[in-house]
Amino acid sequence: MSPSASSRAYRVFSWFTLAFSLLVVLWGAYVRATGSGAGCGDHWPVCNGEVVPRAPSVQTLIEYTHRLTSGLVMVFAVVLCVWGLKAHAKGHPVRTGAVLSLVFMVTEAALGAGLVLFKMVADNESIARAWWMGAHLINTFLLVGAMTLTCWWAGGGERLTWRRQGLTGWLVVGSVVGLLTLGVSGAIAALGDTLYPATSLAEGLRQDVSPTAHILLRLRILHPVLAVLVGALVVFSAGMVARQRPSPAVRRSAMQLGMLYALQLVAGMVNVALLAPVWMQLVHLLLADAVWIVLVRLSAASLALGAPRTDVKLKSELSLS
Repeated sequence: MSPSASSRAYRVFSWFTLAFSLLVVLWGAYVRATGSGAGCGDHWPVCNGEVVPRAPSVQTLIEYTHRLTSGLVMVFAVVLCVWGLKAHAKGHPVRTGAVLSLVFMVTEAALGAGLVLFKMVADNESIARAWWMGAHLINTFLLVGAMTLTCWWAGGGERLTWRRQGLTGWLVVGSVVGLLTLGVSGAIAALGDTLYPATSLAEGLRQDVSPTAHILLRLRILHPVLAVLVGALVVFSAGMVARQRPSPAVRRSAMQLGMLYALQLVAGMVNVALLAPVWMQLVHLLLADAVWIVLVRLSAASLALGAPRTDVKLKSELSLS
């Protein structure tokens, strides 16, 4: 039996929280791309030792705005969790999604604070900063994924099961791991673009292959290679999953995933050709988040308890013949 859908008010609020979270993520990328991460110094949660900065610089305003919006979305996550627990009976999957959303929101704030307190911002070019960026990216994806699942379950989506999923389960896991890996490489590539901006495409390519270049630049070339390889895996897996779990939701998500990923590849090429301007980095990140959200929805629909299974039918036919 499918769980009942949440109230219209909760469904709207869950989508609003997800959308606002994406805006905060994009603004965080803007903070990094503009080198404004040290706009409040190494103070957290206060800004340059003040609750409200006086005569702030542009960089301080950018960073302070990010902190304010981050605090606001934390409040939304708390409301989403408390409301979800109170409005749904025990066992309803929305409760799980709402709790996970709050947990990953807290860890997101902790990672953001760590970046500031350990000075992993502005012109810091250490490999440690790349590790922090990778961890931050993974947590952001997990946060967005938890909120997406909350929205899915609030709309009446069935709970998930990993039991007896066979090839479908492996395809989903492979796609999820692939996109997480690609996201980390993208975060490192974006960091390299910010710290070592190129004046021409030729110079950027020379930086990527130079044995004396900083490791962040030499790692940058991995991102487009991974984008093609992971894209092939994700699109192939989506097509296979749509054949094995041919529900309307799965087929729709598989089609959307293929279209969005193709658009993401084009955006990536434009980003490289234009030498990674800030606005294009934000477009690229937004598309990456959209691809991730659709993959989570595809996974939720294909792993749902009541999802139709053509692989089971095939096994039955083989056993009768």
